[in-house]
Amino acid sequence: QFSRLNYNYYVVAASALILPAFGLLTPAFSSRRRNLSYCSHQRTTATALFRPGIIIIPGLLLQRSSSSRSPAINQSSRVIKDCGNSNNCSIMSMSSTTDCASSPSSMVEVVQVPCLEDNYGYLIHDKATGATAVVDTPEAGPYKRELAQRGWKLSHILNTHHHWDHTGANLELKESDVSIYGPLTERDKIPGIDYAVGSGESFAFGDQQVQVLDVGGHTKGHIAFYFPGQDLVFPGDSLFALGCGKMFEGTPIQYWKTLQTLRSLPDQTIIYCAHEYTMGNAKFAISVEPSNEKLVARVKDVYDKRSKGLPTVPSTMGEEKETNPFLRFDTSEEIRKNVGADDTDENHTVFAKVRNAKDRFRG
Repeated sequence: QFSRLNYNYYVVAASALILPAFGLLTPAFSSRRRNLSYCSHQRTTATALFRPGIIIIPGLLLQRSSSSRSPAINQSSRVIKDCGNSNNCSIMSMSSTTDCASSPSSMVEVVQVPCLEDNYGYLIHDKATGATAVVDTPEAGPYKRELAQRGWKLSHILNTHHHWDHTGANLELKESDVSIYGPLTERDKIPGIDYAVGSGESFAFGDQQVQVLDVGGHTKGHIAFYFPGQDLVFPGDSLFALGCGKMFEGTPIQYWKTLQTLRSLPDQTIIYCAHEYTMGNAKFAISVEPSNEKLVARVKDVYDKRSKGLPTVPSTMGEEKETNPFLRFDTSEEIRKNVGADDTDENHTVFAKVRNAKDRFRG
């Protein structure tokens, strides 16, 4: 006869062998490769089905993993806040329903694909035509797995700027019928580029029109891809949740113009930025505007999400206008005071002071 302790031991051992076959345990994935697909612009009932290593919900897919930089995603508490064009969104747990009031029928699906250590790449799928784009190419493997899993065929590569962690997998992903779009003034630095596009231009992606925005500053020729019909923008490294990119090549005047361009987009615009930098950005933001109650609440939410291994991206332009110091310094006396600006400083000069303060920040 087995003792109760031995019995439990064998039950656990047997479960460890049997359950993976039914997809109830998850293989260990690389810490760099978490994957989540947001339900975009549509009402989704969260009915979970199981497959090996993943949980599938109509409109929402989460792949479990561990992370060397932050705790693993906790599937039991995973929430989503992305309702496309909705002006009235709710937070969804895995057992609830996403209520996207007043949103149109979904035209595109956006899949967030974590790459490298902290990059986010994106798949954009036009449902009507099957056209599928990747936004920036940190590495090919995560994209290839996602495309194969969904049965999508890549048709477009959209590069926001020339840095290696945004163009590094262009050639590996490019096939004869894949078109690469990149910044006009950085065309010589974009591997495999087919179409060099600049400010004010637009092009067709499936049934969608994509507008090209000049968002130089991080690099001189940086562009963003804006989908006005879907209220989506992919700004690369020009704008982050609660922050903006370092000014490697541009000037304060150029970068301030970029921030004004982005800030002019509608509040409901969903911002799919290119890095998970929000924790560090939040610490700086609260140091220069501690009396901003909306910022205090958002910082708390950021800490909560990161403690659970959850992404803090995307955000909305409305959120950024209320809490991002790089979009607020021209109206917040508190920020101006805390970075040493005075009443005689022009806004581009104040931007430079905020950017320099962030570069030196060690909070």
